[in-house]
Amino acid sequence: MHKVFKGLTEAQVEESRKKYGSNVIKEAEPESFWKQFLEGFKDPMIRILCVIAAIMLVMFFMGQSEWYEPVGTVIAILLVNFVSAKTGVANDNAYRKLKESQKKDTAKVIRDGSLKVIEVDDLVVGDVVLLQSGDKILADGVLADGVLSVDNSALNGEAEECPKSAAEEGFHIPENITGDTFVDAHSLFRGATVLDGEGYMIVQQVGEATMMGKMAKDMEDKEPDSPLQVKLRKLAGQISVFGYVGAIVIALAYFVHFVILAGGFGAYFATGWLSILADVMNAVSIAITIIVCAVPEGLPLVIALVLMQNTGKLLKVNVLVRKSIGIETAGSLNILFSDKTGTITKGQLEVVEFFTGDGKVMDAASVPAIQGNLELSIGKNTSALFDDRHTVVGGNLTDQALLKFLGEEKFNSLREKDDCEVGEHQEFNSANKFSQAYLPAKGRTFYKGAPERLLAKAKTYLNDQGQEVPIDQAVLNAKIDELANRAMRVLAFGYSKAPMVRDEINDDVVLIGLVGIRDDVRPEAKEAIVEVQKAGIQVVMITGDRKETAVAIAKEAGLYRGEDDLVLTSAELSEMSDDEVKKCISKIRVISRALPTDKSRMVRLCQEMNLVVGMTGDGVNDSPALKRADVGFAMGSGTDVAKEAGKLVILDDNFNSIKNAIWYGRTLYINILKFCKMQLVINLAAVFVSAICPFLGIEDPLKVTHLLWINLCMDSLASLMFAGEPALKRYMRDKPRRRDESIISKPMIIQIIIMSVWLTIISIVWFKVPFFATCFDNSAQFYTGFFCMFVFSFMVNAFNVRSDSLNVFEHIRENKTFVRVWLIIMAVQIILVSLGGVVGDIFSCERFGFKGWLVVLGMALTMYPVDLIRKLLSPKPKRD
Repeated sequence: MHKVFKGLTEAQVEESRKKYGSNVIKEAEPESFWKQFLEGFKDPMIRILCVIAAIMLVMFFMGQSEWYEPVGTVIAILLVNFVSAKTGVANDNAYRKLKESQKKDTAKVIRDGSLKVIEVDDLVVGDVVLLQSGDKILADGVLADGVLSVDNSALNGEAEECPKSAAEEGFHIPENITGDTFVDAHSLFRGATVLDGEGYMIVQQVGEATMMGKMAKDMEDKEPDSPLQVKLRKLAGQISVFGYVGAIVIALAYFVHFVILAGGFGAYFATGWLSILADVMNAVSIAITIIVCAVPEGLPLVIALVLMQNTGKLLKVNVLVRKSIGIETAGSLNILFSDKTGTITKGQLEVVEFFTGDGKVMDAASVPAIQGNLELSIGKNTSALFDDRHTVVGGNLTDQALLKFLGEEKFNSLREKDDCEVGEHQEFNSANKFSQAYLPAKGRTFYKGAPERLLAKAKTYLNDQGQEVPIDQAVLNAKIDELANRAMRVLAFGYSKAPMVRDEINDDVVLIGLVGIRDDVRPEAKEAIVEVQKAGIQVVMITGDRKETAVAIAKEAGLYRGEDDLVLTSAELSEMSDDEVKKCISKIRVISRALPTDKSRMVRLCQEMNLVVGMTGDGVNDSPALKRADVGFAMGSGTDVAKEAGKLVILDDNFNSIKNAIWYGRTLYINILKFCKMQLVINLAAVFVSAICPFLGIEDPLKVTHLLWINLCMDSLASLMFAGEPALKRYMRDKPRRRDESIISKPMIIQIIIMSVWLTIISIVWFKVPFFATCFDNSAQFYTGFFCMFVFSFMVNAFNVRSDSLNVFEHIRENKTFVRVWLIIMAVQIILVSLGGVVGDIFSCERFGFKGWLVVLGMALTMYPVDLIRKLLSPKPKRD
């Protein structure tokens, strides 16, 4: 009999709410557009652009540049920050829509003497909550009446049933909560789930005062810089040094050049201060041009656009992007700590195999005698049942697994049969280790329980012919031991022709068969783990399970192969110093009985070793590690606190989706590299041309507006071409990159230098070989033709950087956007040159004839054979 509770009155509810607060755990504030927009100015590349804009503005006020030059750079900065902020807000909104689509949890409370159903936020201290099998516990409190078994895994990561019994009046949850408090006899915590039983909880803590609320509040705000941010900072520093130092050196070289032309310092200074000032301004103007050339102004925009486009792609493969930078970080992983339950495994117990008393695995349905008795042993001897949504509820986890094995249709048909009525029933308990049910119409008692309990009495079993034959205990025990080594729980079924005796198994019991039950490894997770390992990423399973179970699952998942592979328990890990752990990190494959502190520690140690770390998790206990990791993969079925902490949310809780996130992250980075190669070739060539040509008597071959047009307008369109490049399987065979690895690799430097030098050579040839000038009517057309040749060379090279193979059209059908945008850019360039008027004045362009266009195209196309020769002579990258 349960106690009688009257609960709080409405007045007492209001008083409690005023005194102790509501049951709301504050969420992170929605990402505002302006906050994200201003955050963009912290990007190192954006800061360089801001410096350039400021210098151009000073030059404009000194009369050395036009107004549209600084304006163009400012527009570029604003555009990049706009796209980045829009993507960030869109990702945050998508996450919040996901949350809003999920109904708020409700609690059954007694108020004013009657049972009411209220939303989680309305609970107050002092409320009496009715808890039944399957209910979530929505506040911290104590069990005042009844008996429960609960699952605390969302809080402590331990996927075990924890028994709870009624506390004496006056019992309070300890102030200092430890891991032992979660599993004490009376305390209940928000985030746990009732597995079995029924009882009444008195609420003692609500909202942020709950253990879940404290964990959410204590999460670190500081997040590590992503590998891409580290690489971009390094690239920005390299470009700054190259641009600023190069500009100063070349400006001084020009000044010396002017002195030499004048016949020495004395003669030069005799020309007067106005002439000298004009030369200084000319040298500064060239230096500014070189800085503009050196900086890849379109890079921040391409990164923003590529991140935005890949966000949508990942959603289609069950990955919700909380923070865009998490996509690229996933592709940079060196080590991934993965949960077992629901990620590597299916997240629920199920019957893996059925076998008879001789250890023979078979389909029970193939033998009517076995099938009929097995159905009664399960369907009439259980505390679980199917609800109106066809979901199994009630009973313990084993009961639920067996009922799914039986099936709803068979379960319902047994309930409707008159000769299947249960006369007497005894539920499973930990002392007996079996349950039993007597069916009078059948004249049999059916048993379900631990094998050792039934085998102690059973002398015969049903063979594959449905006959009762003697049991060979040695053979059967060997089979049971084999399944135990595979982390399976074995359950036996039997029947007796005698009436039921409480707390005893009859001596005439016949063994119907046995089943192996386990939270089995997902088949697709096995394949995904293999792919991730081939990608050079170390996968470590980190679980609350006991060591033996963890090793068995790790073996089947392909994580643990013995040899040098290392399995550590939390206790063993705690006895090791940080240096000792670092020495063996590369060998660790499993960490069992893991605590939240173990996860955070492992993330910290790996980051100190310069490794890019991924962490999966679903519970509040996982949140600090998810936040600390370079990329946290929060499970879609997990707690809101975990999702707030993660950068990516795995909607289907599947390791295969984590693999897809890694794959797309690598693709994204490779596409950024393709763009960098294309843009840096044109930038370096522009620096060479701007620096060398004036010494050869060629004044202003490229105007600042030309460079801005190439670096901003052209590149912003070009970024769309590479954003759609397909994810290729070979990317998952590349080795991971170091966190501090430079974006510009050695092979990339070689390609950039060769192609930029070639473009510089054909630029000088353009001006120095008389033939080219004869193809145009005047000097203005000739210079316009050079501008077009420069742009067309840039566009031909776009095909070169798409692939390392000789076929520049490789996979082009998978990226139709590339061709469309390429044609649009070419058309825009032709239209720009042909417009004339104000546009022509701004870009110093004049339209020219068909012969000129043929020469422009012919010179630009030389970029292809030169790069083809480079590819033929370059060593091929090694892949496994």
